[in-house]
Amino acid sequence: MKHVVVLIACVLLASCGYFTDKPDETKTMTAEQLYKAARDRMDSGYYDGAIEYYEKLQARFPFGPFAQQAQLELAYSYYKSEQPASAIAACERFIKLYPTHPNMDYAYFLKGLSNFNQGKGLTQRYLPTDPSQRDPGAALRSFDDFSELIKRFPDSRYVNDAQQRMVYLRNILAQHEVNVAQYYIRRGAYVAAANRARYVVENYQQTPSMPDALLVMARAYRVLQMDDLADDTIRVIELNYPNHPGLLRLKDIRVR
Repeated sequence: MKHVVVLIACVLLASCGYFTDKPDETKTMTAEQLYKAARDRMDSGYYDGAIEYYEKLQARFPFGPFAQQAQLELAYSYYKSEQPASAIAACERFIKLYPTHPNMDYAYFLKGLSNFNQGKGLTQRYLPTDPSQRDPGAALRSFDDFSELIKRFPDSRYVNDAQQRMVYLRNILAQHEVNVAQYYIRRGAYVAAANRARYVVENYQQTPSMPDALLVMARAYRVLQMDDLADDTIRVIELNYPNHPGLLRLKDIRVR
């Protein structure tokens, strides 16, 4: 029995040792050592490990010589580890704390990229989906971020990429507005549909959604018996999109 008690005590002591937290080996590391360890992990693609070390560096040496670059690289590591909200927050802190930093253009670009990818879950990444069906909030914020980058840093090497993404985002935002206008049409809310479609015509010209927005406007005006506006809109469609299949349906409405 005595041997059994001793054995149980040994097992319990071993268990306690097993569950005891391991000592933090970074406690004695300097700011430079923490930064190098974080950067090595980021460069090797181990972003979760990089985040751990960057966060420790910021907590222990918030005003040291490595703090500025660590903040920006932390934002990038969040972005690469698919944590867009944390990446955006890190970019915003960097922009606020270091407004004259030579890499400020990259901070705006990275913030735009993070908003660009926000809300894209696993399904959106690997299966074909219509991005215009999602909440446009992140797309609007991304568009604003890229716009701010171009305005503040017109000679930045990121401008060309930002401009291309803005064209894509603009098309998505326009189509989203058309989707909403078409929904209002289906619900019989013709005034709301006309207003939403007119917003597209006024703010998103030269996007692929323009003809569909004009069609919604014309249909809503016709149903609302605003015939002059309907006829004017149809003439615009006939002039600019003469082969659009929706014209036939509009003419049928006009005959009635």
